[in-house]
Amino acid sequence: MEHPIKCFSSHPPLEEVSSRQRCPKAKELENIEALVRSVEETPDPVPTTIQGTIPAWINGSFLRNGPGKFEFGKDSYTHWFDGMALMHRFHICEGNVTYSSRFLRSDSYVSNSEKNRIVVSEFGTIAMPDPCKNIFQRFFSRFQVPKATDNASVNFVKYKGDYYVSTETNYMRRVDPQSLETKEKVDWSKYIAVNSATAHPHYDREGATYNMGNSYGKSGFFYNIIRVPPPEEKAAVEDSADLTGASVICSIPASEPRKPSYYHSFVMSENYIVFIEQPIKLDLLKFMLYTILGKSFHKVMTWEPQYDTIFHLVNRHTGQVSEVQYRAAPMFTLHQINAFEDNGLLVMDMCCGDDGDVIGDFTLENLRRGSGEEMDKFYNSMCRNLPRRYVLPLTVDGQTPLDQNLVTLSNYKATAKKTKPQEVYMTHEELYDDELLQYGGLEFPQINYDQHNGRAYRYFYSCGFGHVFGDSLLKMDVHTKELKVWRYPGLYPSEPVFVALPGATEEDDGVILSVIITPREEKSTFLLVLDAKTFTELGRAEVPVNVPYGTHGVFNRMG
Repeated sequence: MEHPIKCFSSHPPLEEVSSRQRCPKAKELENIEALVRSVEETPDPVPTTIQGTIPAWINGSFLRNGPGKFEFGKDSYTHWFDGMALMHRFHICEGNVTYSSRFLRSDSYVSNSEKNRIVVSEFGTIAMPDPCKNIFQRFFSRFQVPKATDNASVNFVKYKGDYYVSTETNYMRRVDPQSLETKEKVDWSKYIAVNSATAHPHYDREGATYNMGNSYGKSGFFYNIIRVPPPEEKAAVEDSADLTGASVICSIPASEPRKPSYYHSFVMSENYIVFIEQPIKLDLLKFMLYTILGKSFHKVMTWEPQYDTIFHLVNRHTGQVSEVQYRAAPMFTLHQINAFEDNGLLVMDMCCGDDGDVIGDFTLENLRRGSGEEMDKFYNSMCRNLPRRYVLPLTVDGQTPLDQNLVTLSNYKATAKKTKPQEVYMTHEELYDDELLQYGGLEFPQINYDQHNGRAYRYFYSCGFGHVFGDSLLKMDVHTKELKVWRYPGLYPSEPVFVALPGATEEDDGVILSVIITPREEKSTFLLVLDAKTFTELGRAEVPVNVPYGTHGVFNRMG
């Protein structure tokens, strides 16, 4: 393992320095084109070669999702997010591991395959008109609003005990978590009045699932909190999707009706949900015209730091929105780490950056840049995400004094001040020491979710980003801000997923699972198993096929 170098510098106060400027500039980065190339699926499980030991108590399937096919015929996708969803399954039983993968048979995948060209538009790629049509038909096809894609390549999620793969449109696909068979397409709008849903729901301890979705119409643009109830004890035996009982428990109007915010996830504690309205804006006029303009969806998103970040506080049980508006300086966040309540305060930890242009940057052209100067220039221009803590006071009313720090507990350095009636302005605490900067910041945070989601916690796990994709695994102690690190040159880990030891009594009793890929060698991917407490390697399962870099995953104990 590479040991980090402690870095101390006489730089200006942190609030004056962007997250990008705080991290060292990269030099001589290697080409990673092999991580974003098309691969073949492996539908029948193949054995892996075990090095070290895979603990015998791990019984289940590690399920992963992500883009895996980037061309159809002579057509190629423009953006990494556009690649066709490839589902992966590492089945772990009694110390042995098998690997399988299948492309999601989405309508997008099937249509593209039948025509052998891209016929469905994706996040960064506009489908071109059918060349077999005459010139008038092709012209008028420009004015047709395209259907949202069902290429659900972001995550595995669970509703009422069933697994689905999801992205950020109104479509999900139910899947069999053992065979990876694609089942029916599910349209959220058939159940509740939303036009989309995130790929990062939260789960409560009673088995209900919460998510966020948009709706828009004559009355404006709204961010909606969705609740899907737990599975019923006498659930129907039919093999079909079941979202009955789904409801919108709260609708939050956009603060800028013509420029709603993009969001990827949200915050949930035991009693509250917080929606973060950040200054990555969607231009609705452009959105309606983007096919006519020949622009892809990511072109209608802009970073507009003239707007504050607004935190909307909602009671999870009643759906009541707080009349107090909590504000902070403009920032960008994709993934939250955890949130919990402490003596009248809501503590929210998340990965944040100071520049929201990052999403549009992940074009395949950028990701396939050459080694050295070309790749360095791209990486050094990107935002760095670093862990921050915001603390939100829950009891603010007419008697609350102005301009006094309402975060009175000594263990929190974040501040929150009432600046006017029903408005609180917050500053954050940096949840790291300088050591983290040597790893390029972090993303893809995970915790011991089953035991500590929405509750006080001490540890989280993530990828360090010393390259465009994660090139290290990190364990952070949020009490001391100390790091444990797994890092080797040329190895690129996926999001770390925590699996608890059965009967565990301590928060970090268990293992970390991560899929490790290298562009340096063919068919050299492996599933890594780390001891979560010591962050030392226990074993690896080497896969005899090529695997592309993915997005998110889950551990299915029933697998």
